[in-house]
Amino acid sequence: MEGERTPDGRRGADASRAPVLDIAPPRWPAPEAPRHVWYAAYGSNMNPDRLRCYLAGGRPPGAARSFPGCRDASPPTRSVAVHLPGQVYFATESPVWTGGRGFYDPDADGVAWAVAHLLTREQFSDIVAQEMRREPGADLDLTGALDGGRVATGPGRYETVVCPGVLDGVPVLTFTAPWRMAEVALRPPSAAYLRHLAAGLRASGAWSAGEIADHLAALPGAAGHWTRAAVAALVE
Repeated sequence: MEGERTPDGRRGADASRAPVLDIAPPRWPAPEAPRHVWYAAYGSNMNPDRLRCYLAGGRPPGAARSFPGCRDASPPTRSVAVHLPGQVYFATESPVWTGGRGFYDPDADGVAWAVAHLLTREQFSDIVAQEMRREPGADLDLTGALDGGRVATGPGRYETVVCPGVLDGVPVLTFTAPWRMAEVALRPPSAAYLRHLAAGLRASGAWSAGEIADHLAALPGAAGHWTRAAVAALVE
């Protein structure tokens, strides 16, 4: 028999599950620029196969373009499931997925599920560059995010870097749009995009297929358009 659910949605009796780690509140101001950061992926880069193309270069399955890769193609030192304060939602139109893209609003009510990859600061900078279709190779100035929690490195949809907390003394960083969830029209994601998100959450080992289906179907933009059963079919 399955155990009772823990507050984070996992089954208490399933000791084989990977834990979902809760990040600590950020400690500002940061003493110095870190050598490593946790990149908290909440979209398709939760999927290790897709992330590998950002790191080493290549074209992920279903993608319309190839990625040049990072200066350092090394895989993450570690990848863990995490909870972030805030909400993941779907909005705008993806030319790759033909549906809503995932964004993160750290100020919205809720708990965002993510997979944090331990990378170098340079790798994180190169991933942001590739997300915005720029050539990698320039280091981002992360001072504003590390000192104040957020910095806009450009006007693009994924150029606002957010530091929602720290994990094991290392800052957790992610990138999102400059707007808030309430300031943009929601748009349902495509099946292909949801499948990538589900694959990343499953690969973390922290959540069951049923929990992932419940979670994705309830996210703003997906809710009301995707049923739990339809998402469950993608997860399986």
